[in-house]
Amino acid sequence: MNLKLDDKDWKILFELQRDSRISMAELGRKVSLSSPSVHARVSKLEDKGVIHSYKTMVDHIKAGFQLKAMIMLRVFMGKLNPFLDVVPSFKEVVNCYRVTGNENIIMEVVFVDQFHLEKFIDKLIKYGETRTHIILSEVVSDAPLNKPIKL
Repeated sequence: MNLKLDDKDWKILFELQRDSRISMAELGRKVSLSSPSVHARVSKLEDKGVIHSYKTMVDHIKAGFQLKAMIMLRVFMGKLNPFLDVVPSFKEVVNCYRVTGNENIIMEVVFVDQFHLEKFIDKLIKYGETRTHIILSEVVSDAPLNKPIKL
């Protein structure tokens, strides 16, 4: 069940996505509400599952991973469930999506170098055919969700 979000809720969500460590007092100032009102709204958004976690974003290059890539996997017949069981154990995988289209899986992955990438692809080929795209730069990354616009 979707929670009905008003404009204040969306402003709170926007600010929290920009800085999840913001104080309730500062958040209240930004959205024109008192600190207790903001805290109550944030608690409600957490309780209803709209806000489900707070995270620390890590720069992959500064953490020692020189390559970031998107790998598309076209899974062989009968190999999807075995792949879905094993993919959470792959430490290189930052995000993994099951998708429609020619490929079944899209993964965002990080590697120390091209040799690390090669070994990872060798692990994947028993599950299906791969296509790899090296990410050169991020144009938009972790953009906050905004209030949906009805067309």
